[in-house]
Amino acid sequence: NLVCFRLKAMDAANRALMERLNASGRMYLSHTTLADPTGESRFVLRMAIGATLTQEHHVRAAWDLIQQAANALP
Repeated sequence: NLVCFRLKAMDAANRALMERLNASGRMYLSHTTLADPTGESRFVLRMAIGATLTQEHHVRAAWDLIQQAANALP
């Protein structure tokens, strides 16, 4: 129901991606921190996809937006 993901980039890039997507008004992501394999805390994006009315086309559209926004980051 809840998917956690992040860019391989530093935490600042992940925060920028979340802010860009949320500002678009087309989707909203939340965030948390999770430990990486070394025990270091990392900023992680969260997307809920388990709602009753969520359909595959919603998830695909969200993924397209995420990719476009990530590719537009400096």
